[in-house]
Amino acid sequence: MKTMGLIGGMSWESTVTYYQIINRVIQEKLGGFHSARCLLYSVDFHEIEACQSSGDWEKCAAILAEAAQRLEQAGADFIVICTNTMHKVAPQVQAAVSVPILHIAEATAQELRKSHIHKVGLLGTIYTMEQDFYKAKLQEAGIDILIPEKEDRHTVNHIIFQELCLGIIADPSKQALLAIIDKLAKQGAQGIVLGCTEIGLLVKQQDMPFLCLIQP
Repeated sequence: MKTMGLIGGMSWESTVTYYQIINRVIQEKLGGFHSARCLLYSVDFHEIEACQSSGDWEKCAAILAEAAQRLEQAGADFIVICTNTMHKVAPQVQAAVSVPILHIAEATAQELRKSHIHKVGLLGTIYTMEQDFYKAKLQEAGIDILIPEKEDRHTVNHIIFQELCLGIIADPSKQALLAIIDKLAKQGAQGIVLGCTEIGLLVKQQDMPFLCLIQP
């Protein structure tokens, strides 16, 4: 079994989900008491969020590159960045290490193709929804992207940063997200990419049985 390096803490609420899913999959594949060999470097999200808000992506890249280097030095065979948004700096992080960085959007595109989904709605932070670093990977795979209208994008972003990252799970926010997803479905989305892991804390597949929810 290879050793996985995880760059987490963005937020730690969602890093818990990564750790759970990774270990469940290993147990399903190998059975018995098997669990994942992994190393976790958890950053201080307060510092990362401040860099995001100020547009200092170079500092974000430096922080994650240092984390990746420490994971490589500790023996990681490959690295996963446990957040969708910070894949904006994935190229800089990859340049800092010799082990591969598994890109979350590329993995998402593979799952969409397996499900024969060619048009998706994308939810995530403002950065993920509005910038191209994530959408471009899906578009390169021949997938059309729909994003919410401007007011709805700000609603999604607010729920992520002001509630979910702080562990606040509120039913009114869940209903707001479901309404936004419904709008995207009416525009032709065959599935919805929950391009921020925290959203999966609030919206589940059973909430939208007529749509395929992809949780990167």
